[in-house]
Amino acid sequence: MIRSAAARPLALTLFALALLLAWDASGLDLVLARLAGTPTGFPWRDDAFVVKVMHEGAKSLSWLLVIGLFVAIRWPVGLLRRLGRGERIQLALTALASVTVISAFKYTSRTSCPWDLQVFGGTAQHVSHWAWGLRDGGPGKCFPAGHASAAFAYLGGYFVFRRRSPAVARAWFACALVAGLALGLSQQLRGAHYMSHTLWTAWLCWVTAFAIDSLVQARASRRDLPPALPKLNES
Repeated sequence: MIRSAAARPLALTLFALALLLAWDASGLDLVLARLAGTPTGFPWRDDAFVVKVMHEGAKSLSWLLVIGLFVAIRWPVGLLRRLGRGERIQLALTALASVTVISAFKYTSRTSCPWDLQVFGGTAQHVSHWAWGLRDGGPGKCFPAGHASAAFAYLGGYFVFRRRSPAVARAWFACALVAGLALGLSQQLRGAHYMSHTLWTAWLCWVTAFAIDSLVQARASRRDLPPALPKLNES
């Protein structure tokens, strides 16, 4: 049962990985960055709406939602009432774990942001985020997109709801995905990230949620196994 339940998410995970690798190979990151940037920088970098609402406001709201998920472990509201206590714990921990994973990747990344590139008025050269150990001449710490994780961190809701209500699970997934792409796009307009940064953030948050759910289901399966029969002594 668990293997069959994991088959579809696994197929989606591998398919998304193939698309991501194809995107990285396409070189379209710089093409899109040039649509928003100029040789002197990114006009949207200091736009009031993008900075105050889409960046700072969304970040604050996301942390309030994380806190709300932990509070809802004890006092669930709305859709969360459909979940058991263990499922609510899984949802809250998955959101926090996803943000932590993205932050860890960013901390070790040597990839700089588009606004740091020479072609946009900075000092860095464009270097693939796969060129591990190779510096681009900029400050780095820009891969993947940390801000987009403010929404993608909630993709884990798909796993906790799909056994209770597949329709809610799909709607939850769609909302988290659209919100994450919107936050990622706002940062791309500012020159803070490439499209690939946003897409990899979505994939990493999904994989984190998938891994946690797999561990939870494996543990539940072991707990539900019937006790082993004692061996008969052979005469």
